[in-house]
Amino acid sequence: MTPHNRALGAFYGLALGDALGMPTQSLNREQVRARFGAITTLVDAHADQPIAPNMPAGSVTDDTEQAILVGELLVQGQGTIEPAVLAQRLIDWEASMRAKGSQDLLGPSTKRAIDMILAGHTPEESGRYGTTNGAAMRITPVGIAADVNDSVRFVQSVIQACQVTHNTTLGISSAAAVAAVVSAGINGVDLGEALSIGTQIAQQTESHGHWVAGGRISTRISWARTLSVGSGDTALFADLLYELIGTSVASQESVVVSFALAQRVAVGELTALDALCLAASLGGDTDTIAAMLGAMLGACLGMQCWPPAMIEQVKRVNGLDLQPLVQGLLALR
Repeated sequence: MTPHNRALGAFYGLALGDALGMPTQSLNREQVRARFGAITTLVDAHADQPIAPNMPAGSVTDDTEQAILVGELLVQGQGTIEPAVLAQRLIDWEASMRAKGSQDLLGPSTKRAIDMILAGHTPEESGRYGTTNGAAMRITPVGIAADVNDSVRFVQSVIQACQVTHNTTLGISSAAAVAAVVSAGINGVDLGEALSIGTQIAQQTESHGHWVAGGRISTRISWARTLSVGSGDTALFADLLYELIGTSVASQESVVVSFALAQRVAVGELTALDALCLAASLGGDTDTIAAMLGAMLGACLGMQCWPPAMIEQVKRVNGLDLQPLVQGLLALR
């Protein structure tokens, strides 16, 4: 398997996870069960979907769109993202979404940060309250472009991509964890070892950014990985994820859940697609959990872990061709 195959697997895995979780995002678990039973394939959103009403099966959301935005900025900046440029691109992205009548707008941390930028605060100040998963959901291009083996440069790349919106211990360490798994996967590391590298990098980056109260990302990931191996059948495991870890936009819930699901794949309890479908069926921030999970699994298992027909549907529905962007990101690596 080539790095190119793994990088495509990561970015298309992100898009596929996002699309699987699109119809269930922000619904609770009971609502998901009542409407869909369990998600097993790409499905249309209902008319009363709070964020993506009536979106056709296979549609992606802000997770994929903002990851592409970050990837394009990395390629344009030859590996560097100017914080002010990222802020402006996010402002422009939300304006275009509003113009379309979409409810898929900036998340709470990113929104607050952008409002601060517009009010004249510096990018260093603007991200000091960002604790949610917005940075982690769009960090995959950094994992493709930067090699985790050069940990100093890798961490700097992650911080640069997080600073404007999520310049906090929780925001940076959760994004670093996801990016590190993607980067390790592209280096050919197997999934279990890549998850351990992600945990280590989360621990290394906990001293960066403004301190905010909350469970430590690396400690919670280690706990969740242990929990996922000894938690019996899949239904019980899903209950534990939803009730004990949580599936909200908080990074110490959603990012940690994505690692627990990835661990379940690493030990052979779930296939990659089954894990994405389970993520999409949980309730809560399903599209983001499945997107982060898809990126990590695709990087480690390659493009072949995703059903070609589903990938084609996501490409077709969204007019998506990630090949040139992935090539540009790998060239930076």
